[in-house]
Amino acid sequence: MSTLDFTRAELALLVLYLNKAEARDKICRAIQYGSKFLSNGEPGTAQNVDKSTSLARKVFRLFKFVNDLHALISPTPHGTPLPLVLLGKSKNALLSTFLFLDQIVWLGRTGIFKNKEQTELIAKISLYSWMGSSICTTFVEIGELGRLSASMKILEKELKGSDKYKNEQYCAKLHKSHERSLWICVISHFMLSVASCETKVQDALKKENYYS
Repeated sequence: MSTLDFTRAELALLVLYLNKAEARDKICRAIQYGSKFLSNGEPGTAQNVDKSTSLARKVFRLFKFVNDLHALISPTPHGTPLPLVLLGKSKNALLSTFLFLDQIVWLGRTGIFKNKEQTELIAKISLYSWMGSSICTTFVEIGELGRLSASMKILEKELKGSDKYKNEQYCAKLHKSHERSLWICVISHFMLSVASCETKVQDALKKENYYS
């Protein structure tokens, strides 16, 4: 067994262990995103829930960067086009960077890491890494949606003369196509919301500096 294979196997075991907290993180994520949508960047109860839940989620994400580090060094499925491979690996690298830096941000927000300026700088780099990974994810999903659409057209030709909606393979592909389309819409909407909130925060900081 090569060193890479051994590292991959060790990371796979660590991923299985870390995934036990995945369900709790998903519940917190639903609460956070819901409150973020309701607050629309405005101060109030919804924004307080968003901030507190965001901080709580950082605990669940401790060492989660290992998941994407493992995916980064793992081989891609045979037949995947090179552009999708590169986008997928870029997504893994950026998301792993975001999750790693997010741990330092958590240390700063809890007061363990004392340098506030560095914490804010790392938080900004972390946010941009997340946005970059989300852009890569969107392009990957669009690419996979195109491949799925092409395979469905081929299957439709093969099923010509029969009810395609009674074919299990076609229905499975159709369901996957709807899931990918919904995922693209969700990512796009959330990225716009985050960008809007970031702009409002920057404007508020500029005003605070102006009047101080």
